[in-house]
Amino acid sequence: MSSVTYKNVFKRFGDVEVIKDFSLEIADKEFVVFVGPSGCGKSTNLRMLAGLEEISEGEILIGDRVVNDVPPKDRDIAMVFQSYALYPHMSVYDNMAFGLKLRKTPKDEIDRRVKEAADILGLANLLDRKPKALSGGQRQRVAVGRAIVREPAVFLMDEPLSNLDAKLRVTARAEISKLHQRLETTFIYVTHDQVEAMTMGDRIAVLADGILQQVDSPRNLYNRPDNIFVAGFIGSPSMNFFDGTMFDEEGDMIVDTGDFRVKFCDELKSNYTDYLGKEVVLGVRPEHIHAPEYAPPNVNPAEIEGTVEIVELLGAELHLFVTSGKNTFVATVDPRKDVHAGDTVELLMDMSAAHIFDKETERAIR
Repeated sequence: MSSVTYKNVFKRFGDVEVIKDFSLEIADKEFVVFVGPSGCGKSTNLRMLAGLEEISEGEILIGDRVVNDVPPKDRDIAMVFQSYALYPHMSVYDNMAFGLKLRKTPKDEIDRRVKEAADILGLANLLDRKPKALSGGQRQRVAVGRAIVREPAVFLMDEPLSNLDAKLRVTARAEISKLHQRLETTFIYVTHDQVEAMTMGDRIAVLADGILQQVDSPRNLYNRPDNIFVAGFIGSPSMNFFDGTMFDEEGDMIVDTGDFRVKFCDELKSNYTDYLGKEVVLGVRPEHIHAPEYAPPNVNPAEIEGTVEIVELLGAELHLFVTSGKNTFVATVDPRKDVHAGDTVELLMDMSAAHIFDKETERAIR
């Protein structure tokens, strides 16, 4: 059993508290991603699990065993770092076998594990090469292979793809996901890249300032963020936010931003009755703002008008950076839309996909 449990974990450096009451249960064979901006505590959480950082308070369990005072080598984990840390004078085979040799694993067992891992990772024809003769993607796979041969209970990965170029990252992302399916082992993966998190994890734990903001499936994080931070961090381009006031106008629920007014669909009215006359934050994702002529069916439209500042064509979609009074927002529209910087455009917000947040607490209102 290779479940992982954090119980009310704190980490302090002097008077600075970098991890604050972190609790999380990770099931056996689950792929969980820790994601957040730099300095949010995601790598520190991973290092405490690996035994590379001491825990200031709380408990960490691997399976049913509390590992707070267990040395790293005895925790049955394997870690892949941002830096691959390959020995330059050793071949790929020797790099992958090195940890097993230190543990005095029998030679035939080492050979079996290394060749099996090499087959899984497509390294079988590279075992005699030195790291300098490998590409960045191949070095990354050697580092993963070195972890695989240990046959650990838990794999820990700390931004292992950050040194790869954009195209290679997409390929490596898929390789790690397939590796998880094949090995059926618990994976905990740290990244600041929310695209990696969304595409790889069974669940995603979003952190900010050492606090766990929300943990859920990628779909639920996208569709039902708990607060403004999660809503803005998950999704690319990030969610647009508009300060406004909510009020009732002849039975319709309206949010007035000062520059435009939008009406909520009737089935959501009951969710917001306690906020009539109060300041709220309206959140709408760029992909839920459409050009009228290319809007999908069954949207609940609210018309807004603005001036296009920047146009970005990404092939399959068009990003418009639009200003409407004091508000600036991004719309992701159909690339067939003929629009240029300086044009005035009419757009449709899909209010059935909009979010409302409490202005003071920044919590989602549902």
